[in-house]
Amino acid sequence: MATTTPLPFPKRLIKKGEADATLVKAVQAALKGHGYGPFTAVGVFDAQMAAVVKLFQAQNVDSQGNALVVDGEIGRFTWGALFGVAAATAAPAPSSPLMLQALGVAASQIGQMEVPLGSNRGPMVDLYLKATGVPLTGNPDARAWCMAFVYWAFDQGAAHLGTPNVAPRTAGCLDHWGRARFVPGAVRITSAEALADLSLVKPGQVFICDFGHGLGHAGIVERVLPDGRLVTVEGNTNNDGSRSGVGVFRLERRKLSDKLLKGLVDYSAC
Repeated sequence: MATTTPLPFPKRLIKKGEADATLVKAVQAALKGHGYGPFTAVGVFDAQMAAVVKLFQAQNVDSQGNALVVDGEIGRFTWGALFGVAAATAAPAPSSPLMLQALGVAASQIGQMEVPLGSNRGPMVDLYLKATGVPLTGNPDARAWCMAFVYWAFDQGAAHLGTPNVAPRTAGCLDHWGRARFVPGAVRITSAEALADLSLVKPGQVFICDFGHGLGHAGIVERVLPDGRLVTVEGNTNNDGSRSGVGVFRLERRKLSDKLLKGLVDYSAC
């Protein structure tokens, strides 16, 4: 196997239709160096090259020994496997006082559980729900509280700082994502953008998952690990990362490469 000269990751996805022919040639050369190819169109990222990339991804792991996502696109971890460049941990980016305060409030709730379990109720859970105006009676499935927990944490943080709570008042995860675009200074970062550039990930950001059919999940980011996993504090979950769990947990299960992760909301400029 040929030795591949390490190249720094360009901080964006390289995929079919890539316009930078020089970059594509470098990737093709790296793939050939690992024994993958040939390529009929030099410098062109076409369907044939995407298939070769998928084969490489299926047969290789990242620098941490984790399986690569087989999608035919070259993100930071496939790049690292190709060029022998370990994915570095980004230095924590500056967060706003509100985001850090909200994270601290959320972390203080780790271990809080529903009472009784499975009811979407409890002394603290009721406070989370009330913060967003969700009725405490009726069908338990109608009062999922993961987003309410996030809003409550931001609301408590804002009260402590004596500043406005810029987070949209909603118990809906996808509603939060949609309404955040209208908050002055708020920035929505897609999971692909964050995966390409880990420095975009900040403590106190809100992560949003989209499971389809209007179902979602949310929590607060604590930090990002070298392999692209997020350390999060989230409610209405469990140790398996369920979107309908029974308590508040600190987890290391959310992956920036997960297609269910819609993105992050950053309120640091608000």
